[in-house]
Amino acid sequence: MNQANQAVQEYFEIPGWKMAVIAESLYLLNLLVIPGIAFLILVWFFFKYENNSPSLAGCHLRQTFSASIWVGLLLLLVNGVIIAAAGYNTPITWIIVIPYFIICHSALVLLGIFGLAKAMVGEKFHYPIIGPSS
Repeated sequence: MNQANQAVQEYFEIPGWKMAVIAESLYLLNLLVIPGIAFLILVWFFFKYENNSPSLAGCHLRQTFSASIWVGLLLLLVNGVIIAAAGYNTPITWIIVIPYFIICHSALVLLGIFGLAKAMVGEKFHYPIIGPSS
């Protein structure tokens, strides 16, 4: 039991570890529990801490902020365009929108879980495609 406590304590000592975990958690909260509110909190964290935080925290803050913008575009804007183009009352609209939303949302949640796991072990991580380019 002593070794387990020591291993956990080592993660707490990594600079930026707590902020990285918070950023990834806010990304998942935005997708799963409190959309919008978690995004606003993440935006606040990003603009307050991104430039003056340790490398690990900065990496996870940048990627969750960038990914959250992509989430809005992929889930809200694309579905809005599909509904506007095909019409609200046509069956084909919902045959396209519902699977698209489910597949896209699930993939984004899985990326968030992977990012949270990386943050919890103190590693940097960039989401493929939706993460920041640098």
